[in-house]
Parts: sequence; structure tokens; C-alpha cells
Amino acid sequence: MKLATTTRSLLFATLLAAPAFAAVTPPAGFTALYNGRNLSGWRGGDTLDPRKYAAMSEDARTKQDTDWTADMLKHWRAEGDELVNDGHGRYATTVKDYGDFELLVDYKTVPLADSGIYLRGCPQVQIWDYTEQVKFKLGSDKGSGGLWNNSPGAPGKDPLVKADKTFGEWNHFRVLMVGARVTVWLNEQLVVDHALLENYYDRKTPIPARGPIELQTHDGEIRWRNLFIREIGTEEANRILSAHGEAAGFKSVFNGKDFTGWAGPVDNYQIVDGAILCRPKQGGTIFTQEQFSDFVARLEFKLPPGGNNGLAIRYPGSGDTAYVGMCESQILDDQYEQATGEKIDPRQAHGSAYGMIAAARGYQRPIGEWNFEEVTVRGSTIKVELNGTLILNGDLAKVTEFLANKPHPGKDRTSGSFGFAGHNDPVAFRVIRIKSL
Repeated sequence: MKLATTTRSLLFATLLAAPAFAAVTPPAGFTALYNGRNLSGWRGGDTLDPRKYAAMSEDARTKQDTDWTADMLKHWRAEGDELVNDGHGRYATTVKDYGDFELLVDYKTVPLADSGIYLRGCPQVQIWDYTEQVKFKLGSDKGSGGLWNNSPGAPGKDPLVKADKTFGEWNHFRVLMVGARVTVWLNEQLVVDHALLENYYDRKTPIPARGPIELQTHDGEIRWRNLFIREIGTEEANRILSAHGEAAGFKSVFNGKDFTGWAGPVDNYQIVDGAILCRPKQGGTIFTQEQFSDFVARLEFKLPPGGNNGLAIRYPGSGDTAYVGMCESQILDDQYEQATGEKIDPRQAHGSAYGMIAAARGYQRPIGEWNFEEVTVRGSTIKVELNGTLILNGDLAKVTEFLANKPHPGKDRTSGSFGFAGHNDPVAFRVIRIKSL
């Protein structure tokens, strides 16, 4: 371990050995990724699944960093406030990983060049020559800024408008990333609107919750400047997710003061600071008097350690919602096993259609912070998006294997109420809105 750490220290010390220039001054609230003097804060990188990189031993990861960075240094250089690549070599990759952020980047490139910006180590916000006819079939004529590695036809794959400036001029990106949701402005024009960045390395799983920024280059010189980043906190992230499409038909089903419009054992619940919580050692399913068929629900929730609850989907008004309703969409501490010592089936984890389809884990905010969740129900399908990341996308009509071989007779229900399947824990819910589809 000591050898690996020493090697890494020498590696990044090498990056400091560059001429000194005036420091770059970031806008208020931002941090400079490139300091205008040298490549401090950067290492070499490549197109490698971030999860595989993280799974390496420290020795193996240090060796990989050393090899990549040695190659990168042959092709990248600091020229005052410009970070320059000659069109070859490994990618300039931030040493630090990022979760939710706002990124500002200026770039200037040359004809036939092809480049991009990897977000959390995943490709990519595309940069290329919009006049190169041989690549028109790939979409170059549509311009830069799209999430080029998304599936064909997927939102964000192609930019909404062509906003590139003429060669020789500087272009400006503003990239907003919350969860896997990405919004991109190129030269002040919206080119990607709140699109999910797909996991290029494994389409069936979400992108990592954290990862580096990578400047990918090939086929021509590219210059970068004014590289600034601002990390986004929980409250702002939830506001961004909540605001998108908010005017399009969502209505509140909880007034934050009392249980008007709700039914079930409401006396077992309390309202604290505008949020619904189970009373100590009480529970039961409470539900909206209004029923829904296809809908989108948005809400915020906060968990105690080991907290357990659930969203009642198309609930008939009585019985165990996990079985008599379409499903119970789990609300559960991602660290439930560590907090309680109890082992769970993957189909019991947060976001799962309880006992039927497992959701991806690892996207909750720390205990005590508010999470933003969106659940979309259409026909027999259900999608669960947690803090901007799609963690479940399944069709209950196709489920043939059930937890403990216990059938779910209600999974084919076509309508019902929305509610909370309380399990005695003080899990808090607030800002609950539903849009019928």
C-alpha cells in the first residue's frame, strides 16, 4: 500500500512541474478545474466502466493511473488560461469524483476534430465537426452538445438545435447534472433538456452516483478554458427535479396540514412540519380517496436509520397493498441490512416492486436528508426514478417468480388509490403531487 501511495504522489507531483501563469478566477460559487498553470487535479483516463475502475485494488488502480497519465502528459499542455490537447492521447480526467453539479466549459476546436465530455466517467456530451459530411450519417450535421452514446431515438441523443459557432471561435457549454438527468446549453441555446444519460457500459443499470469529469479528444487539436464546476446540494437538486414539467398537470394530494382527501387509519399518522409520519409503533395503509389508473406521482421522503415504508400503488382500500394492490413500491433505507442486521431479498430493496422486481441500489441521499422520487405507472408497467436516476423499469405482467413463491393477485389491477403502507417507522413524506395520464 505504501509503495502504491508513494507512486501516486510522485505521479501527481509530476503534473505540477509546469510554467507558472496567472491563476484562473472562477465565478461565485464555482471551483476552477483547470488553474491556468498546470495539470494539478487531473490524471489520465480512458473509456473504462467506472465501476470496474473502482473495483480495482489500490495497487492496480495506481498502476493504471500511472500508465494513463504518462501517456496523457505527452499530448496535453498548459498554455496560460488554455488547456490544450493535440488530438491524441488519454483523456484529461479529474482526480476528484462528482455527484450532482453544474459545469461550465469553453472549447475551441478545428475541422475534422471529434471530442466530448464524459460525465461521471460515462460518455458523453458530444463535440464534433458539424460540416464533416462523412459523419452526417452519425449525426454530426445536427451539431454538438447531444448525449451521443444514448440509444438511437432516446431523448438527448441528438441536440435540439445546432448551436455550434464557426471554427476558430470559442464555444461555451453549461451542463447541469442531477442524478442521471442532464441538461445542456451550448452557446446559451438549450440543446439537451433534462434527459437521462444512459449507462454506455451496461444499458440495464444506471450510471454511477459519482464519478470524474473526463475531457475526451481525438482526431484534431482542441483547446479548453474557463473550466469551472459547482457542486449541487440536496435542496437545490430536489428543486431542479421538482420544477421540471411541474406545470404539466400535477396537482397536490396532500395539503400539508391535515388528512383532507385521505382515508384509512389516518389516526395512526401525524403531520409534523408539513410532512406525514407514522406515529410510534403504529402504521397501516392510508390512501387517497381519489383513485388513479395511469399516473405519475412525485414526492419527497426522509428516512430514519433502518426506516421501512412503501408506496401503495392502485390500492383497493383494504388488505396488504403488496399483494392486493398493483404493488407496493418499497421505501427502505439502502443500508437497512447494516442498520438492522436483517438480510433482505433484492426484491425488497428501496424502489423495488415488492417481491416481484428488484430496483438498483445506491442512489439514496444520506439519512436525514430529503430524497426526491417519481413513480410512473402505465398499464402493467412501473418506473421508479430516485433523485434523478431511473432505478426500476419493469412490467409486472411479465413477472413469473415471486418472493417466497407468494403470488400477487392484485398486480393486474388497472386502477386504485395511492397511499403509504406504514410499517411503524417514522418515515416522512411531503410535497405529494400526482398527474393522471
